[in-house]
Amino acid sequence: MTRTKGHRSTARIVYPSGVKELTSDLSKDELMRRLKALARAFQDMEQEEETDQYEPLALHLVNDMFFKHPSKDVRLLVACCLADIFRIFAPEAPYKTMETLKCIFRFITKQFWGLENVESSSWKRNFYLLENVAMVKSYNICMELPDSNEIFVELFNVFFTIISDNHASKVRTFMLDIMCPLISENDAVASELLERILVNLLDSKKIENPSAFILARDLIKRTASSIEPSIQVLFNSILILGKKDKTELGPYMYELIYQLNQVSSNILLSVLPQLELKLKSNDERERLSVTKLLGKMFSDKDSDLATQHKPLWNCFLGRFGDININVRLQCVRFASQFILYHPYLVQDLTEKLSERAHDAEESVRQAVVVSIITAAKKDMTNVTDDLFNVVRERTLDKKWSIRKDSILGLSHVYKKWYYSTDSTNADKVKLAWIKDKILHMYYQTNMDDKLLVERIFTVSLAPYTLENKERMKRMFELYATVDQHSVRAINELLKNQFMVRTHLQGLLELYEQESDEIRAKKMFTKLIVISKCLPDPTKAQEHLKRLREVLDTDQRIRKFLQIIVSPSVTCKRAQQAVKEIMKKFGDPANPSAMFETVQKLLERSAPFTIDSEAVKSLIEYVAKEASGQGDEISGEAEEGALVRGLQLLQVSGLIIFIFLVIKNTSNNHIIY
Repeated sequence: MTRTKGHRSTARIVYPSGVKELTSDLSKDELMRRLKALARAFQDMEQEEETDQYEPLALHLVNDMFFKHPSKDVRLLVACCLADIFRIFAPEAPYKTMETLKCIFRFITKQFWGLENVESSSWKRNFYLLENVAMVKSYNICMELPDSNEIFVELFNVFFTIISDNHASKVRTFMLDIMCPLISENDAVASELLERILVNLLDSKKIENPSAFILARDLIKRTASSIEPSIQVLFNSILILGKKDKTELGPYMYELIYQLNQVSSNILLSVLPQLELKLKSNDERERLSVTKLLGKMFSDKDSDLATQHKPLWNCFLGRFGDININVRLQCVRFASQFILYHPYLVQDLTEKLSERAHDAEESVRQAVVVSIITAAKKDMTNVTDDLFNVVRERTLDKKWSIRKDSILGLSHVYKKWYYSTDSTNADKVKLAWIKDKILHMYYQTNMDDKLLVERIFTVSLAPYTLENKERMKRMFELYATVDQHSVRAINELLKNQFMVRTHLQGLLELYEQESDEIRAKKMFTKLIVISKCLPDPTKAQEHLKRLREVLDTDQRIRKFLQIIVSPSVTCKRAQQAVKEIMKKFGDPANPSAMFETVQKLLERSAPFTIDSEAVKSLIEYVAKEASGQGDEISGEAEEGALVRGLQLLQVSGLIIFIFLVIKNTSNNHIIY
């Protein structure tokens, strides 16, 4: 590090060999030529050389003639010369007064703006200036100045403003080499300078300039032990003394605490205990803000904060029972992250989630279900039986929306993991109860519950997207392993779907068999019967009347509906026909009430699971089981897979048979 020398007597200006005199009457081009020669001469000089003779020249360069020259290229060359002067004169600078040093470093700081444009013709010279200042640590001299903070704030502001993705890593490295000593070798970090650093950690600034965020992050990491006391003072003034208005960062203190914890958790060792008091604040908004902050900090993937700060973790757990609903919701919403990334916290959480699953507020109970299911869908490893039981209980919740989320969520978990190659036998045993729980819900009196089970049966238990053989294999294994209540539910489900399909078939037959006047009367009766197979029959009647109007005028839609109810239609053809019909009634991304009614009607009537080809595949599986060549089925019922398979054949075969009888005895002609 260089230091300032004492006063020296005025002497004749000596120039290095080959460098001509620098005077105020020179043209810009001539001045540039002479400054380039001087810059090259200084670059080639070593510290060991006799430099005292150039002290008058060094003083001559600190002149408004150069500092205020209209040409930025002239100013840049002068700055490069000054940087080299600090290098070759080290450890003592040739400048006399503090004011002179202040003027020099403010001048050099302004030249750093030239680093912003990496395509500039003067980029190499700008980079040389940065590298030279970084290597010599020239700015360290400023720590002796009474108003050094003013210079440092200007310097840091330039660096944080100009740094970008366009810069090579060396640029950021040299910037850090300049900035770090100004923090680590200084007695303290002034509040204005600290704020200029910390503001770059805010999300808004991070989006605006990601490179500035990285620069600030790396700066804090490299100076953590030195900057910590100043950070502690800042947060003490905000958290304890309540001086939010004294700093622009006041409104962002919790965001900053989170970001600083990400950068270097040790920086906040003395700050975090203060948050325990904030968690117990009488101000609900403050409790909510701190709960959000700690939820993020505790739940982050690589966080060990709960282990390091056990009292704070226990205080956070207490907020699960907060009087404010929003605080309780925030706690519950972080649960999925805890389950996924912190298995050692699951036991603590299970008790709290079980309590909140009985919360008086519907939204809290629903959030409990969503959090557990979200974790299980991503990775069920840490989802314990106790956590699954919390969701199981909510399948009987008094609110339909919670029952729906619970049973639908469990079906998604079952579909993803039960047949996954990544799942072990233990995982399958852990999930085996889900299929029975889903099917038992078919005994609910609410029509919405029944339709949901039918949808889950088609989508998750025996997925319609599978090919016939694989789908029937799943169907056979399902029927062979569920309990008797579930068997009866499947039988009832298939019977109800067949019944709705029969009603629709009868509706379509009226278009061929009756005159308009007679058809209208009979259709009204049919529509009433069909509406009772849907939720809210009164509203369903209105939508079915509009569907009938479409069928009256749109033969294409009527044709697709005829395909769906045809006894010989395949599952794939039925799926295609449903898609074509639904296009007529709106956008599935923003469904209308009419759209939802028609969708539910078609889901209840279209044969997505069983067709004549599927029955053939089912017969093959049952035959293999009868001959002793069937695959081993884990958890099969007491009566055995063969008996269950024959029962399933009886049910599904009977449906196909009845349809064929209806077709052969009907005068309706179906066009494909």
